[in-house]
Amino acid sequence: MELLPNSRTESDGSAVIRVLSYNIRSLRDDTAALARVITACAPDLVLVQEAPRFFRWRKKLARLAAASGQVILTGGATAAGPAILCSLRATVERTEDVLLPLTPGLHRRGLATAVVRFGGARLGVISCHLSLQRDERHAQGHMLLDRLAGLGVEHAVVGGDLNERPDGRTFRHLAETLQDCRTTAPWGGEFTSTPADPHQRIDAVFATKGVEVLGCGVPLDQPGVTRADLTAATDHLPVLAALRVPADGLN
Repeated sequence: MELLPNSRTESDGSAVIRVLSYNIRSLRDDTAALARVITACAPDLVLVQEAPRFFRWRKKLARLAAASGQVILTGGATAAGPAILCSLRATVERTEDVLLPLTPGLHRRGLATAVVRFGGARLGVISCHLSLQRDERHAQGHMLLDRLAGLGVEHAVVGGDLNERPDGRTFRHLAETLQDCRTTAPWGGEFTSTPADPHQRIDAVFATKGVEVLGCGVPLDQPGVTRADLTAATDHLPVLAALRVPADGLN
């Protein structure tokens, strides 16, 4: 299998970036294996779901970031679980953690959001983890798109655990508005749940229409990523995407 392109900045100011979306199950599994997987994927952005939310959660997330060559950009307990890590290649413009409306009896959900720059490319970023409950999940999908529009950027990427397969109405609604990167440029594996028995795709990376998707999928054959680490790291498989983001017209 051909490898995804490495990160780089083009002469026209556009940027090739690598984005990893990963549900890390609150670091309850093998964190060394998790850090090895992230490091091997060489991401510019890591869109995390189920980041630690309780006792010393910032320290735990910071340790994972340091062990995988990243820094914390935003999120964690302040976004009810979603977080964003980034490499030092990113220039941060702003961040905001958003708590979504709470449905009594269900888990609180939120969004970790940011606007960053890579070279001359400006990019909105959202990490999400949608509800297990169908109607709440659909409402959250609409709120996600509203929040994305509110970032005020031309180009953006969204990654997350949707708790829904591609034929579900919320997944389909997102894919009608954004590019489902796996469908646009399939690469690597398809199914993200579960690592021991991959049989469904419930995690995804989406991009706005102007972003060129160079490849997207589960990094099964990425050098340095082993099946043993993928199985030990958490209860989801990660999704890795390579994207070319055009230069901001203001530059």
